[in-house]
Amino acid sequence: MSQTKYKRYELRCKSDPKVIGRVESFLHEMNQTLRLDDGTFYRVLVATTEAVNNAIQHGNDYDPLKDVIVICFVARRSLKIQVKDEGKGFDVRKVPDPLDEKNLLKEHGRGVFLMTSMTDKVKYRRLKRGMVVEMMIDLKHLG
Repeated sequence: MSQTKYKRYELRCKSDPKVIGRVESFLHEMNQTLRLDDGTFYRVLVATTEAVNNAIQHGNDYDPLKDVIVICFVARRSLKIQVKDEGKGFDVRKVPDPLDEKNLLKEHGRGVFLMTSMTDKVKYRRLKRGMVVEMMIDLKHLG
């Protein structure tokens, strides 16, 4: 996306589960410009809210002094969503498989699976202070 023109949207919020409504409103406002089809918007909504929930809970450990930042970069043919936290990070390879029989009835543990299922590409990076998950959605099908 570095050589492509893109539009940038950003939301900064505290590590409180109540901000999910703000995240949803932010995404709906962004979509007023993007006009994504319902299926693509649903993918964006689910993946982003899961990433924010993980950042609040696992990244920032519900610390109200730590922020979660959502940045969306929209280019003509792709959407990149970054969700940053200020926590200690984690190793995605150690996340239990939610489809494993022993995990099927657990109430939690599906966030990473949903983010991976709803987007075309997911990357995790440690930062000097925190972690960022980057999710890409291909928009070529939208013309």
